[in-house]
Amino acid sequence: MATIAPQPPKRQLSDNDIFAAMEPHDSGAFANNTTPLIRNTWYACARSTEIGRTPLARKFLGVDVVLYRTLDGQPVAMRNRCPHRSFPLARGKLLGDKLVCGYHGMEFGTDGVCSKLPALANVPATASVRTFPIADRGPLTWIWMGSPDLADEALIPDTWWLSDPNWGTVTGDFHINADYVGMHENLIDQTHFPFLHPDTVGTPEYARSKLTASTESNQVVIRRELLNCAPPGVYGKPADIMDKRVDRTSEARFVSPALHTAYARVRVHEPDEGKPGLYRYNITHVFTPETNNSIHYWWFNSRDYLPEDEAIDTFMLEAHTQAYSEDVEALEWINEVVRTDGEEQFDLSFAPDKPGLMARRIMYKLAMGEAR
Repeated sequence: MATIAPQPPKRQLSDNDIFAAMEPHDSGAFANNTTPLIRNTWYACARSTEIGRTPLARKFLGVDVVLYRTLDGQPVAMRNRCPHRSFPLARGKLLGDKLVCGYHGMEFGTDGVCSKLPALANVPATASVRTFPIADRGPLTWIWMGSPDLADEALIPDTWWLSDPNWGTVTGDFHINADYVGMHENLIDQTHFPFLHPDTVGTPEYARSKLTASTESNQVVIRRELLNCAPPGVYGKPADIMDKRVDRTSEARFVSPALHTAYARVRVHEPDEGKPGLYRYNITHVFTPETNNSIHYWWFNSRDYLPEDEAIDTFMLEAHTQAYSEDVEALEWINEVVRTDGEEQFDLSFAPDKPGLMARRIMYKLAMGEAR
């Protein structure tokens, strides 16, 4: 009788593995467009200037929310649904700091408690609306959709350069029909730059350059270096260094489910007299899932030179709007295929996909931790 040799146990994948062509049965515990949305984190809910004395309706993580400011300018966020007959409170009006339902006149304070119900002499204790922790930080207002007891404002991401007058910033926003997991992976995947963005941030050397990826406290950090190369137009043209050879370094970072940052440094080999030898750019991507398949997205591109130059602002705004529009279009195409194709597919992953998979693993861990 033949002896069957014992099979060695399967090795568990770690962040140091090269993720190459995984089999469909090996899911790897990575987040995707069906993973529960992560709630215990700070998300942007609006530009600070968008919230005022007219109630503003938005959906975050599948929940309808109404936003407004009190008479002294403090932001308020509460569920956009009256507890009586589900009238959208954003269709009501403000009376001082109270939000008045437009259906039966119930008045809700900033704590969500109903203080007046015209049809009754005494307001039932159950008449209240859920409110959400909310805070202004620079050009954005942030909301916490998870457990209120965990909403520490010290955890709001620090994006100080967006308010620093020494940095010139251009900005835009999109509403995207795609999932935020795919959005994070797109931003971390810099190898697509030369192909999806050939006229802006992409250069052939970029896809072939070496990168290092690591995890730091539920963040993913990607570092890349290109030495003695031509600058990409999106950085070289506004700095007027397209005729120069440069050393280009970048760091991209998955900061949280709500934020991705990138830091580009362009060092000129032989700078012209009177011009800087180093140009710095901070790129900020802020996005909040509306649902599993739609996103609110705000982007900012900041530079550390000539902050009030309107010509540079115009160029940077047009160039980055083009690049991010290309991302939006690609992500919406992918999302349409994933949602509507009748034959299931487990996408292959290869070595350059490692940073994105690291971020997706962190998001899966956070989401499953909340689901317990």
